[in-house]
Amino acid sequence: MDTTSVIFRSTGDASVLSYEKTQLSSPGEGEVLLSQKVIGVNFIDTYYRSGLYQTPLPSGLGTEGAGIVEEVGTGVTHLVPGDRVAYAQGPLGSYAEKRTLPANFVVKIPDNVSFEKAAAVMLKGLTVSYLFHETYQLKKDEVFLFHAAAGGVGLLACQWARHIGARMIGTVSSEEKAKVARDHGAWATINYSDEDIVKRVLELNDGKKLSVVYDSVGKSTWTQSLDCLEPRGLMVNFGNASGAVTGVSLSELASRGSLYVTRPMLNAYANTQEKLSQSSERLFRLVAENVLDPGISEILPLKDARIAHEKLLDRNRIGSLLLLP
Repeated sequence: MDTTSVIFRSTGDASVLSYEKTQLSSPGEGEVLLSQKVIGVNFIDTYYRSGLYQTPLPSGLGTEGAGIVEEVGTGVTHLVPGDRVAYAQGPLGSYAEKRTLPANFVVKIPDNVSFEKAAAVMLKGLTVSYLFHETYQLKKDEVFLFHAAAGGVGLLACQWARHIGARMIGTVSSEEKAKVARDHGAWATINYSDEDIVKRVLELNDGKKLSVVYDSVGKSTWTQSLDCLEPRGLMVNFGNASGAVTGVSLSELASRGSLYVTRPMLNAYANTQEKLSQSSERLFRLVAENVLDPGISEILPLKDARIAHEKLLDRNRIGSLLLLP
């Protein structure tokens, strides 16, 4: 069958993205065919498009979406045609009107959660869920640092931290973003444009360093993040917005007090249908209870995927971007 998709045949900037007719096969064993209603746009999409993450070319793009099940392949028992569903993992290819993917990556959306909220919150929300509950168990009143607090993941982290009762120090690039982060639940903010992150952390935390730092910025904040950690503290690097961290020295970790470092990804935390369902149910419950608002900043047509990527990389943007097939 025919569909319309965004694909790329070479890596580079947003200009490599092409919107065109493509062929789609019926779902095979263990797969589902989805008619997509909304598509999530995430930083990881730019990593594949730029070549930072490798994938065989030509390729589709995107890992997140929400829609309706049109057809199920043999062996699929937890979904039926007509189900409202969402996903945040699996093969690249969410930038499309229709798509097939393994059914074990797909979960049902509760009736009280919209397609738009599901597509905006799925990847980012599941990320915050494993960061705060599994990578490290945040506790009530615990002070921690979270970079890019006014981005899509950051705003969910602000709200989730407030729900837990933890004290999130969020880094931002402007006073406008600082206010947004605090309004969403950040306990304090640091404007890295004119404040020293390490010095300000110590001021905010009574001269003490932190047990955990969450950093999706990467290269430009790596050293500062390490300097904010107490001995045996945990550095959680879960993104590369400023470039990948390379050439990590183990002796550097030792000299700062036997620090721990992890590079988590969702597919290691939601690697079974049972684990994914449990995390998704917790996430959608918090959305339905208005504890979490994904903060949708803009919805663009699928054909404008290039524009969406340009907007995604704009440090002045606040909130989540979506594409509409």
